[in-house]
Amino acid sequence: MASVHESLYFNPMMTNGVVHANVFGIKDWVTPYKIAVLVLLNEMGRTGEAAVSLMERRRLNQLLLPLLQGPDITLSKLYKLIEESCPQLANSVQIRIKLMAEGELKDMEQFFDDLSDSFSGTEPEVHKTSVVGLFLRHMILAYSKLSFSQVFKLYTALQQYFQNGEKKPVEDADMELTGREEGERKMEKEELDVSIREEEVSCSGPLSQKQAEFFLSQQASLLKNDETKALTPASLQKELNNLLKFNPDFAEAHYLSYLNNLRVQDVFSSTHSLLHYFDRLILTGAESKSNGEEGYGRSLRYAALNLAALHCRFGHYQQAELALQEAIRIAQESNDHVCLQHCLSWLYVLGQKRSDSYVLLEHSVKKAVHFGLPYLASLGIQSLVQQRAFAGKTANKLMDALKDSDLLHWKHSLSELIDISIAQKTAIWRLYGRSTMALQQAQMLLSMNSLEAANAGAQQNNTESFAVALCHLAELHAEQGCFAAASEVLKHLKERFPPNSQHAQIQRECPSAGELCWALNSEHAEGKTLWMLCDQKIQFDRAMHDGKYHLADSLVTGITALNSIEGVYRKAVVLQAQNQMSEAHKLLQKLLIHCQKIRNTEMVISVLLSVAELYWQSSSPTIALPVLLQALALSKEYRLQYLASETVLNLAFAQLILGIPEQALSLLHMAIEPILADGAVLDKGRAMFLVAKCQVASAASYDPLKKTEAVEAAIENLNEAKNYFAKVDCKERIRDVVYFQARLYHTLGRTQERNRCAMLFRQLHQELPSHGVPLINHL
Repeated sequence: MASVHESLYFNPMMTNGVVHANVFGIKDWVTPYKIAVLVLLNEMGRTGEAAVSLMERRRLNQLLLPLLQGPDITLSKLYKLIEESCPQLANSVQIRIKLMAEGELKDMEQFFDDLSDSFSGTEPEVHKTSVVGLFLRHMILAYSKLSFSQVFKLYTALQQYFQNGEKKPVEDADMELTGREEGERKMEKEELDVSIREEEVSCSGPLSQKQAEFFLSQQASLLKNDETKALTPASLQKELNNLLKFNPDFAEAHYLSYLNNLRVQDVFSSTHSLLHYFDRLILTGAESKSNGEEGYGRSLRYAALNLAALHCRFGHYQQAELALQEAIRIAQESNDHVCLQHCLSWLYVLGQKRSDSYVLLEHSVKKAVHFGLPYLASLGIQSLVQQRAFAGKTANKLMDALKDSDLLHWKHSLSELIDISIAQKTAIWRLYGRSTMALQQAQMLLSMNSLEAANAGAQQNNTESFAVALCHLAELHAEQGCFAAASEVLKHLKERFPPNSQHAQIQRECPSAGELCWALNSEHAEGKTLWMLCDQKIQFDRAMHDGKYHLADSLVTGITALNSIEGVYRKAVVLQAQNQMSEAHKLLQKLLIHCQKIRNTEMVISVLLSVAELYWQSSSPTIALPVLLQALALSKEYRLQYLASETVLNLAFAQLILGIPEQALSLLHMAIEPILADGAVLDKGRAMFLVAKCQVASAASYDPLKKTEAVEAAIENLNEAKNYFAKVDCKERIRDVVYFQARLYHTLGRTQERNRCAMLFRQLHQELPSHGVPLINHL
C-alpha cells in the first residue's frame, strides 16, 4: 500500500529523488480507507432516523471524529468499530463496499458523483462548513484532480484493501473452532488488539497533513498523560522516520522524536532531534512569519535554552552552563525578558548547592510575577518551600507559602502544578514525621480529577506526581505492617509506570531528604527508578524484621545501584545486625562525613543514631550520649519531629543502661506520644518495650504491693509491644519480649503463663540466630 501512495501523490513533488519541503501542500487525498469512511457517511445520510436509535446515532457521531482525523486502519478494524456502535449500519457498509470492490471502475466513479448530492436541496444532509462537510468536499476535490491512471491505481488499491479485510473474519472464525478456553481466547484477543493498534499507522502509507498533525498531537498528549497507551519507543520512532522520509523539514515530528528519545535516555538521538527541530523552524520560516525578523533570533536563543535543559537532565552540567550562557547572551541582545526569566530559573537549578542560591530564587519569583509568568512563579515558590524545608523552617510558614502558590494554580488552571503542590505537601509532612497528614495528602492527590480534558482515551493524572504519591502510600502501608496492601500498590505502580517510562525515573538531588525533590523539575540529578527503589527498601526492611540478614545483604546491591547513600547506610545496618561492629563503624563514619559535606541532615541524624547504637552494643553507653545529644540538637534545629522523638527514645535507653530508669521514664513520656501517633509499627513496639523495661527497673526499690502493680503494668505494655512486633513479623524482637515476659511471670509466681512464654521463646530461639548480644543492650 505504501508504494501505491508514493507513486500516486509524492512523485510529482520529487526532484532528483529528493522530496521537497512542501510535501504537505496537498491537505488531503483519497485512500481506500477514506472511501470506506465516505461509504459510512453516505449510509448514515440514507438511513432514516427511525431505523437507527438515538443511542446508536450518538455512538456513531462520537466515532466519526477519530475516524476522520486518525490514520488509516484496516477494513476489519473499521467494521468492528462500526458494529460496536450500530450493527445494522455495519452490515450495510460492508455490502456497499463489497459491491464497489467486486464491481467495476464505473461504480466508484458513480459513487463520487453521487456524493455531491449531499449538499443539494434546501435542507441538505450535510452542511458545507461542518466537519463532515469539509471532509466530503476535500475528498471530492482530491478525487477530481486525479488522472485516469491514478484513478485506476486507486481502484486497484481499493480491491486489495477489501480483500485484506475479508481475510481477517475468516481467520477469526478458524480461531473460534480450535476449542481453546474462554480466558485464553480473551487474552489473545487483547494481544491482537494491541498489535493492530501499532500496525494501524505503519500499514496505512504516508499520512496527509491533517492526519500527521493529529497523530503527533495525540502521541505527545499520551506521552505526557498516559505513556503506557502511547506507541512503544521503537514503533513511534519508526512512524516518525516514515513521516520525516517524506518531509524532512517537518519540525513537529523532530520535536516528538526528541521526546521519544528522552523516554529511553538516548542522549545522542535526543540532542540530534532537538537541534533539527530548531533548524527546521528557521528553514520553514515558521518563526519569522509570526515574529518578523526577530523570529530567527528567537529560535536560536530558545534552542540554546532547551539544549541547556537537555544537558542538565542527563547530568552534563558544564555543557549545560555553556549552553545557558549562550542563551542569556542572545536573549540580552534581543531584550527578551521572558527568555531571560527562564534562564534565571535554570541558573538556580544548576547552582542549587551554592549557599546564596536562595537569593537568586527569590529574585526569579519576583521577576516571574512582574512579567506575568505564573508557571515559573509557582515553580519558584515550590523550590523556595523545598529549600526552606531543608533549612528547618516551621511547617505553618511552608504551608502558607504553598497556599499562595495554589492560588496561582487555580487562577490559571495549572493542573500539573496543583498535583506537584499536593505531592510537595505530602513530602513535607513525611519529612516532619506526620505520617497521618502525609497519608491524607497522598490520598487527596490520587482522588483528584484532572483539569485537562482526556485526549484519545488517555488515563488522566498518569503523571510524575501520582507516581510519587503512590510510592508514599506503599511506604506508609509498609511502615504500618500492611505489606499486602503495599505490594498491591507497588504492583499497580509497575503496571501504570513501566520501567522504561519517563515517570518511573524521577530526577532527584538529595537521595534521602524525605523524598522532597520528587515534586520539582529538578533535572539537576541522575535518574533514579523511583518505585524500584521503594520496592527494594520495603523488601530490605521485611528481611531485617524476619532476621534474614543474608537476604537483606543481597538487596543492598540493588539499593546502592539506585541510591548510593541509602545503599551504604543499609549495608552498615546489616553489618551491625551481624555483629560486625568495627566494619559497620568504619562505614558509618565515612558516610557521616560525606552526608555532612552535602548537607543531608536527615541521613546525618540517622547515621548518628546508628553510631550510638553501636556504642552501647559495645558496652560503651557513656560514649553514645554525646552522639545522641548531637543528633537531638540537629533534629530540633531542623524541626524533624519524628527523628527528634526517636533520638529521645535512644537517650532514654542509654539512661536505662546507665542505671537511672526514673529519668529514662520521664524522657519517654516526652517522646512516646508522637511515636504512637505517627510512628511506624516497629518504633511503636520498641517504645512500649522500653517503657516496660523502665517500669520494671524503677520498681526495684518499691514496696512489694506497688512493685507487683508495676510488674503487671509492664506485662500489659509488653503484650502491646508484642502485638506491634507481630504486625511486621519481627520475630527477633518478639523473642526478646517473651523472654522478658517469662521472667516477669516467674517473679509473680504465675507458672502457667511463664511456661507458655518460655516455650514460645525456645521455639523462636532455635529458629533465629543468636549473636551473643545481651538483651538489655538491644533497643
